[in-house]
Amino acid sequence: MSEVTTLTEFPRTPEVRSGLFITLRDGTRLAARVWLPDDAEANPVPAVLEYLPYRLNDGTAAGDHQQMTWFAGHGYAGIRVDIRGTGESEGICPDEYTPQEQADCLEVIEWIASQPWCTGAVGMMGYSWSGFNCLQVAALQPPALKAIASCYASDDRYADDVHYRGGLVIPMDMVHWSTCMLGWQARPPDPEVVGERWREMWLERLDQPPWIEHWLAHQQRDAYWQQGSVSDDYSKITCPVMCVAGWTDGYTDAALRLMEGLSVPRRALIGPWGHNDPVHGAPGPAVGILSELVRWWDRWLKDTENGVDEEPMVVAWMQESVPPAATLEDRPGRWVGEQEWPTEHIQPRTLLLGDRTLTIAAEGREGWLTVGSVQTVGVDGGAWCADARSADLPLDQRGDDARSLSFTSAPLVDAVEILGLPEARLTLRVDRPVAMVSARLCEVRPDGSSLLVSRGQLNLCQRESRVKPSNVPVGEELEVTVTMDSIAHRFHAGSRIRLSVSPCYWPLAWPSPREATLELLYGTGAALVLPVRAPAAADEGMRMPDPPAEPAPLEVETVRAGSPGGRTITHDLGARSTRLEFDWAMGGLQKLPNGMLYEDTSVARYWITDGDPLSARVLVENTAASGRGDWKVDIRAVGEMTSTATHFVVTSTLDVYEGNTRIAARTWTHEFPRDHC
Repeated sequence: MSEVTTLTEFPRTPEVRSGLFITLRDGTRLAARVWLPDDAEANPVPAVLEYLPYRLNDGTAAGDHQQMTWFAGHGYAGIRVDIRGTGESEGICPDEYTPQEQADCLEVIEWIASQPWCTGAVGMMGYSWSGFNCLQVAALQPPALKAIASCYASDDRYADDVHYRGGLVIPMDMVHWSTCMLGWQARPPDPEVVGERWREMWLERLDQPPWIEHWLAHQQRDAYWQQGSVSDDYSKITCPVMCVAGWTDGYTDAALRLMEGLSVPRRALIGPWGHNDPVHGAPGPAVGILSELVRWWDRWLKDTENGVDEEPMVVAWMQESVPPAATLEDRPGRWVGEQEWPTEHIQPRTLLLGDRTLTIAAEGREGWLTVGSVQTVGVDGGAWCADARSADLPLDQRGDDARSLSFTSAPLVDAVEILGLPEARLTLRVDRPVAMVSARLCEVRPDGSSLLVSRGQLNLCQRESRVKPSNVPVGEELEVTVTMDSIAHRFHAGSRIRLSVSPCYWPLAWPSPREATLELLYGTGAALVLPVRAPAAADEGMRMPDPPAEPAPLEVETVRAGSPGGRTITHDLGARSTRLEFDWAMGGLQKLPNGMLYEDTSVARYWITDGDPLSARVLVENTAASGRGDWKVDIRAVGEMTSTATHFVVTSTLDVYEGNTRIAARTWTHEFPRDHC
């Protein structure tokens, strides 16, 4: 990883104002913390807001400190606000990305703009959740919001979040996320911040059901998902937009879609990172995202002519091939830039599917090839939203390739670089009315190892509509396109390109109710389409992203070390079953400078048996600790999901102790009819 410079001196002197509350028109108080230049009352500054549910007083305190100190030190007010019903904010948070959440934010922005230390210009930014909601709020066009920076987020809640991908349930993330939020929301407010009402607020939150009951009740892209999906009308966003994305992260596609769909000044910075900010995220190289953001804010909140709007619209890390590995500190490559998106510098290159081959010219014959369901295809695929440090990257794909129907090119004479979304255009037949297709793009290196480059899945019941699915016509020819995740990758000379197709991809897609067999037509009309980009001379002269730098970290005491993280795969050869376990790396029990204790652990397990799609099972356990001094709260949330041929079955439990006293024990069991999936 790149060395990070720690700065202690800034152009302006930061100060922090804690324990603040913003009172909304309905009387609800939202907890806030503000970082300011110490002379902001006399010399007002623009403001940058991050609006999150992850508890500013403990959960995000360390990251907030560094980010907002940097902004205040460079002439901005940094404001961190807990969403209604989270952290020390009053009320209830019943789900993610609600209209209430967005309406509250409009009032928060109005409040910020009216403060004596603010010029009236406000920016909004954030990673993941706050990357989503700054897009959603921008679409509501609050007058004071002058620019946003959306990082690791999506413009389409149904297509690109932890719930559904390609119209298929994501078992790896839907149960995991619901269980984590059930546990996180069970943490009490800090009595030293909210006063005597803390217990009343806490008990009210403990009665809230797991959010998965909303998500599985809406298995198609209906009005529930359309709310908050800015992709339905990009014209509603009228302020400049910066996007940050990582090729290892799950939220990548939206960055290029936003560059194409928006008409405002915009910029995308896409590196090799996992789901962590570009200073700390692996794989490297790290980037000084804080200084990059200040350049963005300087241009659009201070009207400084600094050239940001003249630089390439898309700046992306063109990744070099590496041996497949579960962890990766750095990814070799180089920065490339495109002045506009889409760009004429990227042209589609079509490779035709032959009899297990990929060729530029047709082989002059066609026929049908068959691939059956092997439920363990995908087990070597790593996490959908990886961090690259918890042993969660894709492994060598040779095993999955062999269990799929694979089409492989001859060794490349010259390197081939791609930037964009690869597509598999397939003609197929299937023997079940409910089925899926998975496509993977790999680089087969000269040593025979298979490196996953990109992948995508499609629920064949949604081949024509994500809103109105229909059964697959059994035995009839279907023409479908499987769009894979956006990527920048350089296939080396001497390597081969491989497309692998299967009717299973566990645990990134819940199995179809019955085993399915796909027949694929090879020859005319079946193709892999790659977005090929020729190296450009302008890449050499483009401005490189700033090197990584940040303020000194918050002084946090590690009371008890956490898990180093890891992944275990166990195959029971006699039972033909496989268990996959992810232990997500966590920081152990931490003590913050304000005296608060904080701990969070998460383990997810996935089971599948070949020959039995109904054997699929997910079990997630999230444990948490919170408190101060002798006062300590311990929380255990567990989520389990299985299925029958007709229903998804989910059980969630929550167990909460204050010291040795059990405060809450809740169990929720839901059965959801399977709706064409």
